[in-house]
Amino acid sequence: MPMELQHASDDFERFLAEARDHADLSTRNQTYTMVEAVLKTFRRRLPLKDAIGFAGGLPPILRAIFVADWDIEAPPVPFADRSALATEVRAFRQNHNFAPDNAIAAVARALRAHVDAAAFERLLATLPEGAAEYWAADSED
Repeated sequence: MPMELQHASDDFERFLAEARDHADLSTRNQTYTMVEAVLKTFRRRLPLKDAIGFAGGLPPILRAIFVADWDIEAPPVPFADRSALATEVRAFRQNHNFAPDNAIAAVARALRAHVDAAAFERLLATLPEGAAEYWAADSED
């Protein structure tokens, strides 16, 4: 059994704690909804083949969140400016969403700490324009 699967739950909890801290949220439930919104906002912008490739570069539980409840028939939408993307993130499950303005960057910072950096950059380079900017951890949202 691959180590990434043996330790998936513990790794995910560490990821959630980092994302929570970067976003200055209070609970893991708030953080989970924010993470889900950030992942699914990104997924909406990728063609199916690219989205599957991106999912393969994620840790197991994040990969599962990324592909859950996916309408693969929906056409991709274009990347927008950071402000519009942040608005879309905050609109996801609106009554249960406490995502701050910096949600995308907060999740990006946490994600980058849990993936192979060089492999992640190579993966982003294969995706449509706007993908690398979306996952910029040093971006000001």
